[in-house]
Amino acid sequence: MTNRRDFLKKAGVAGAAVSASALAAPAVHAQSKIKWRMQTYAGAALAEHVIKPAIDAFNKAANGEMEIELFFADQLVPTGELFQAMQKGTIDAVQSDDDSMASPTEVTVFGGYFPFGSRYSLDVPVLFNQYGLKEIWDAEYSKVGVKHISAGAWDPCHFATKTPINSLEDLKGKKVFTFPTAGRFLKQFGVIPVTLPWEDIEVAVQTGELDGVAWSGITEDYTVGWANVTDYFLTNNISGAWAGSFFANMDKWNALPDHLKTMLQLAMDSSHYYRQWWYWGGEAKLRVEGTKMKLTTIPDDEWAQVEKAAVKFWDEIAAESPTKKKVVDIFRKYNSDMEKAGRPYRYS
Repeated sequence: MTNRRDFLKKAGVAGAAVSASALAAPAVHAQSKIKWRMQTYAGAALAEHVIKPAIDAFNKAANGEMEIELFFADQLVPTGELFQAMQKGTIDAVQSDDDSMASPTEVTVFGGYFPFGSRYSLDVPVLFNQYGLKEIWDAEYSKVGVKHISAGAWDPCHFATKTPINSLEDLKGKKVFTFPTAGRFLKQFGVIPVTLPWEDIEVAVQTGELDGVAWSGITEDYTVGWANVTDYFLTNNISGAWAGSFFANMDKWNALPDHLKTMLQLAMDSSHYYRQWWYWGGEAKLRVEGTKMKLTTIPDDEWAQVEKAAVKFWDEIAAESPTKKKVVDIFRKYNSDMEKAGRPYRYS
């Protein structure tokens, strides 16, 4: 009995101490959810494939700790102002190529479609992760307060037009919606580059303001509706894959806990992987089974003039700065290695 009374007495004292401590402790509030706004270069139909699945998965995996609100092309700001808005923190993150969002870096010209910089979509991640482009992009964007999260490949660049293109002569006078650097390159063949909001392109083709687009491969032409207003698809392309990236405001990125940074990187990697097979399979299937556009081709010996012009274009870009020369040298080294490797890397 004595031992029992001593135990109860000590337990009562301990309980009172715990209660007093609990009453004296300040209230602990749950950490507020981190919220980001991300805008993609893509319109709603295309975003359903190139970004939305990854963002939906991230928001689910974040389990209430963080939420990314996704906006489509031009919803918050015009695509050409994406970089500036992200740098200022108006937008927290962006999915785009460097060229389209007009980033003020030495590598901007290589984003989107750098003429003949790649042959296949797998070239892009290899160039970044094994040939040194990732480190160059990271350094360039760190200078301007932006985090370059990761780069990946999209589709090849083809012409989709109202009238057929069977020769270089047919390109002359064509008013085409395309990327800034691609437009700069194509001007020498008589193409007239036109800049318009992404969502206005379909109507612009219908009204004759545009003769076509050189913005994507055939998968996007069908997905976003351009195949409904263009009649021909040129199988020759000026680049094997669009190079695009995910970016974030540096301060917002640095403020994230490490586990959310890792989750975000994994989500972006899943987006890159999705596009690898979605575009690769779609490009082939729609060429074979698609019914909305007729395929045309410029003969190889004539198209060789465009490839030769690209080599000269690379020289012009390399002469503009040491950083640009470094990137061009990497492209040259990579393509030389692929040629030497032979099939299936390159078919000479």
